[in-house]
Amino acid sequence: MRCYLQAFLLCMVFIFFSLVYVFNQLASTLEDRDGWGLKEQGIPGGRSHDDGHLLRKRPGLAGRDHEEGHDRCKSLSVSYWNPHWRLPADVCGVNCLLESSLRERSSSPGKHHGDERSHVAVVACGTRLEETLTMLKSAVLLSKKPLHFYIFAEDDLHEPFKNALDSWPRTAQTKFNFTIYPITFPEENAKEWKKLFKPCASQRLFLPLILKEVDSLLYVDTDIIFLQPVEDIWALLSQFDSSHLAAMAPEHEEPRIGWYNRFARHPYYGKTGINSGVMLMNMTRLREKSFKNDMTTVPLKWEEILMPLLQKYKLNITWGDQDLLNIIFHHNPESLYVFPCQWNYRPDHCIYGSNCQQADQEGVFILHGNRGVYHNDKQPAFRAIYEAIQKYPFGENMETSLLQPLEASLRTTTNSYCGRASHLFTKKLKQSILSVQQEVTQRR
Repeated sequence: MRCYLQAFLLCMVFIFFSLVYVFNQLASTLEDRDGWGLKEQGIPGGRSHDDGHLLRKRPGLAGRDHEEGHDRCKSLSVSYWNPHWRLPADVCGVNCLLESSLRERSSSPGKHHGDERSHVAVVACGTRLEETLTMLKSAVLLSKKPLHFYIFAEDDLHEPFKNALDSWPRTAQTKFNFTIYPITFPEENAKEWKKLFKPCASQRLFLPLILKEVDSLLYVDTDIIFLQPVEDIWALLSQFDSSHLAAMAPEHEEPRIGWYNRFARHPYYGKTGINSGVMLMNMTRLREKSFKNDMTTVPLKWEEILMPLLQKYKLNITWGDQDLLNIIFHHNPESLYVFPCQWNYRPDHCIYGSNCQQADQEGVFILHGNRGVYHNDKQPAFRAIYEAIQKYPFGENMETSLLQPLEASLRTTTNSYCGRASHLFTKKLKQSILSVQQEVTQRR
């Protein structure tokens, strides 16, 4: 009997210490997860802002969200991914795929019910650093609600992005968080995806598969300038009906100068196609939907449709990933919410005379300087807007140091059609600046 009692006691001791070990490991894991969650939300005490930390120590989780002390990943740039592949425990790849499911929780970016942030993604390659920073600056200057930037960039741009954003004054930095990711494509045909249309442009197609913890996202090209708060376009999500999962503007308003209806050799959305330079997405719905297509009678998920679509149409598409989006929404028109042209105002809207009626009435909300017009003399009005934002010093009065010099510069551009319509560029910008200035005054 005594032997049985001793054996029982030994078993109880063993079980006790086993439970202590298990709970210790569990507590350690939860502590790490809570630390990441706090940093991603920007909660005081949970953010890191150490300029001396190198970005590549943690690909996909860099920026003002994570500090090197929490780094447990090898310093490797994982440039390719496969939906069925899982990374080793000590390697962080695309958004730390292995960890993304573990970090899924109510406080994850884009899923927290009390989250007022607008989530903005951009893809930057080559010489687009300064242009991207100017876009981000316009968003920060005019937005009243907090922002989270998801910056996808080539490896050699990571540290310049971090250094530039960390150098902005504290008053600007309190308005946003940012995360920097490596450029990543599916392992199969990765080079083909990267060179499609422009370098890295097709990265936007894979954002729903990479940012799995993000519910909704605003993707913008690097050549975008916000002329009103980001939260205004973010609010369009509330206008989605149950079938909508993305929103874009038409490629053209006037069919006589439209490209798709005259030259496209593939299906496209509506009468003139859509432009993907400003794309608002409910990514949860996008990931869940099965899409009708012309390749099979079986509807395909987002991760299933992209590669077959590229293989079928790669010899027939001109504008790369935008053409693929046009094909997808041609077959699924009920899934697209079309917003007016003033949310994606391009030189085509004024180069031959004004053809965006909504902008004529309400002004331009978002300026899209495609065709390189910020950096040449073809459309001086567009360039004037870009340079005004770029050169504006943080902290100065925006009315006297940004708006007034801009209006003076625009008065010199009236020799072009877009220059004659430049009052449309400043109409909403003026309202936005005055609103921000009033808020600053009230705080004082």
